[in-house]
Amino acid sequence: MTKTISRRKQRKAHFTAPSHVRRVIMSASLSKELRAKHNVRCLPVRKEDEVKIVRGSQKGRDGKITCVYRKKWVIHVDKITREKANGGSVQIPVHPSNVQIIKLKMDNDRKKLLARKDRSANAAKGKLSAADMHQDVD
Repeated sequence: MTKTISRRKQRKAHFTAPSHVRRVIMSASLSKELRAKHNVRCLPVRKEDEVKIVRGSQKGRDGKITCVYRKKWVIHVDKITREKANGGSVQIPVHPSNVQIIKLKMDNDRKKLLARKDRSANAAKGKLSAADMHQDVD
């Protein structure tokens, strides 16, 4: 984002963000199992990921993402629908921050992204933790 502390400028940057930036902003946390497996806290959502809703009126329900609607900052999950007055059904939009990814759709790009973001691999590369820094001071 921008390097400003102005609320007005931050909001403008957020709501006028281009699509490639919206993808990163529209991230969801991973379940505890996936977090332990991949050593990654969150990932940008994508079509065909399986998610569980953790906030809002649909809390506790899960399903597969059918659409990532970047323009409106929402995702659509296949089983999350409501009935209209005329009898038709419409999907309920959900913000990605209110869901948790429980199953990833893996492909080569996703594997490379997980390898880049892997915290244990970064620690092995020579990046020091806070505990390591304090040990060297003595």
